[in-house]
Amino acid sequence: MLDRRWLSNNGMYVQAFEQRMTEIIGIKHCIATCNGTVGLEIAARALQLQGEVIMPSFTHIGTVAAMAWQGIVPVFCDVAADHNIDPHQVERLITEQTTGILGVHLWGRPCDVESLTDIAERHNLGLLFDAAHAFGCSHGGRMVGGFGGAEVFSFHATKFVNAFEGGAIVTNDDEIAARARAMKNFGFSDSKVKYVGTNGKMTEISAAMALTNLESMNEFIAVNYRNYKEYQRQLQGMRLVTYDETERNNYQYVVLEVTNRDALLWALRTENVLARDYFAPGCHRMEPYVSSALPETERLASCTLVLPTGTAIEREQIARICQIISGGGGNVGIPLGDIPGGQAE
Repeated sequence: MLDRRWLSNNGMYVQAFEQRMTEIIGIKHCIATCNGTVGLEIAARALQLQGEVIMPSFTHIGTVAAMAWQGIVPVFCDVAADHNIDPHQVERLITEQTTGILGVHLWGRPCDVESLTDIAERHNLGLLFDAAHAFGCSHGGRMVGGFGGAEVFSFHATKFVNAFEGGAIVTNDDEIAARARAMKNFGFSDSKVKYVGTNGKMTEISAAMALTNLESMNEFIAVNYRNYKEYQRQLQGMRLVTYDETERNNYQYVVLEVTNRDALLWALRTENVLARDYFAPGCHRMEPYVSSALPETERLASCTLVLPTGTAIEREQIARICQIISGGGGNVGIPLGDIPGGQAE
């Protein structure tokens, strides 16, 4: 790459990455971007979203910020028992100003794609998916990436396949793809500026990193699956988010619901265990976006704990983490309260 002195502007590694993505997912178009957030911004413009867009609050703030940065008003919808946007509540929120729905495939578990598609088609709304967690996952036997008008992946350093920093817009719609490809390069199309654009290009070094990681994708999934099953075995009887093993999953997130989450988080961190309290508070409780109460979102924001996984963790460390969680961690034993009602998904 250095010998070629072609470091950005649609170099051979970006082109190779986009081609490999279309092959893995089975879609027509992949537009590589500098990160997932900019990918969402460009996708929203390519889908011509404006006014109000209905989206979940139980997500990373970047999802909401990408819409707000485009002048779109986020209308927050509560989530269902699977932690994803609740289609039954989406329809109630549609107004004359609504132009789209933004679903988030949280933890890599796909939204109710069919219900959201039906709502979008009946009300003539754009349908965009934030698939930052869901690369390598499938729904109904189809790879995530081919649903809605477009889907957006993140290849941030925290993702199981990373490009140091990067993202991608994927779609089967030729017109949306053409607009997105121009918009990521200042709006240029055939050497003429046809759209309002930005600089959303992926660099060659990010594309090279992404291609390298794609080569090890199955190995990463295997390690994540091993860790997930080990947590599942050692935390039997607790409310651990589960995955449909008849589908393809990346098993990137080990998610636990506990009533004393904050105390348990403190206990884990005192033992140098980097657990996270995703996503607390919900975006609808953050200052720029404060809006009406969302009961299920607020419950989850108070009890959700994401546990360490990935290639840097071994079975022995998982056993120690589970000892702390179950109250067997020496002087940091924390009695767990009842698990919130209902069956684990």
